Amino acid sequence: MNDINNVIDQMPEDVYLRLLSATELGKWEDGSLLTETQREHTMQVVMLYQSRKLNQTDHFTIAQGGAINELSKSELKKQFKGEPIAEFKVQDL
Repeated sequence: MNDINNVIDQMPEDVYLRLLSATELGKWEDGSLLTETQREHTMQVVMLYQSRKLNQTDHFTIAQGGAINELSKSELKKQFKGEPIAEFKVQDL
């Protein structure tokens, strides 16, 4: 476990972002698909990085310490109050 902590501590942000993208898309930058094992390991590294290096407070993100941020419905409403989700012109409809 100590080795993975060293990897996370020394990981540059651009490597984290590439791993995050690969996890989300299910493929590497060159287009080759992640194996199920690669996806599991990549996701674990991404979550460890997020819990150790990022201070995320958004809904369903990994907080420092490894807990998942789960905002209540009222907190989510408050967060998005007054901000339109989407805007359309009448002619677009």
